[in-house]
Amino acid sequence: MQIGNLTFEPGAVLAPMAGFTDAACRRLAAQHGSLYTISEMVSAKALTFGDKKSAQLIYNGENPAPYGVQLFGADPETMGQATALIQKYAFDFIDINMGCPAPKINASGAGSKLMLDPKNCGDIVAAVVKENNGKPITVKMRAGWDGDHITAVEVAKACEAAGAALVAVHGRTREQMYQPGTVDWKVIAAVKKAVKIPVLGNGDIESAEDAKAMMDATGCDSVMVGRAALGDPWIFEQIRAVVNGRPMPEKPTLRQRMQAMRSQIYDMCEEKGEWAAMPQARSQALYYMRGLKGAAALRRACCELSHFEDVDRLIEKVYEAGNG
Repeated sequence: MQIGNLTFEPGAVLAPMAGFTDAACRRLAAQHGSLYTISEMVSAKALTFGDKKSAQLIYNGENPAPYGVQLFGADPETMGQATALIQKYAFDFIDINMGCPAPKINASGAGSKLMLDPKNCGDIVAAVVKENNGKPITVKMRAGWDGDHITAVEVAKACEAAGAALVAVHGRTREQMYQPGTVDWKVIAAVKKAVKIPVLGNGDIESAEDAKAMMDATGCDSVMVGRAALGDPWIFEQIRAVVNGRPMPEKPTLRQRMQAMRSQIYDMCEEKGEWAAMPQARSQALYYMRGLKGAAALRRACCELSHFEDVDRLIEKVYEAGNG
């Protein structure tokens, strides 16, 4: 799979998720085989206003995988200006968000709302390409806005014509949000057939078997994994093994899971400060508790994390509950 000057074997990519895929989360995913990682979404308009918080979202730190900055916005000129402003940062490509279903984002015309205007989607890609100094542009989109507006093929074609190097297609409409069982593989297959650039399939990938099934059924080049990767970064190495015909790696031990959680939260505290990091760490820790004995009590303990030392007490409770 080729994205500009970047070459990848088939596998899986960590989906950008606001509030979750910070530098520490991305680093862990990359260490376990995510083909590349992408920042949390950054407002193009906020960047042009000099917003420091938006600029902080671009920070990546040490990361072994190629890295992209995800921008969102509805105005081609503003998206181009924001692209020019971030050239001083270290990144390998820009990802354009055309898939976020959040009402606040859609109200500004950005995110999934762009799926109603394929021409504007192409204009946005062209504006970003012009200011990105030759680095690749990728696009994250949905199947469409609703059942009456399945526009993924038209949007993908417009983006490709404007210079996009890859499109990732979440097989749900904005109207469907994240409803389980609603991913339409036919839309992903139609996009793959319509464009020459690589296509990632996205939606309800929870295992290596799911990834292979989607790739076999749609012809997509690789997949993008979101919530299933939280608390389970090993899913990336599992997917890479299965889709490339290699033996499935052994499942992580409980000790490895707890070490990964502790390391991730430690990095969060180092990079953001304990006061800012620990409230966010509660949500991350909850995902590491999936499938454990005494999960209800452990979830309560996750919600009480306030200082880094609380993480070690949480791990003690995991073993006290009869796990391991």
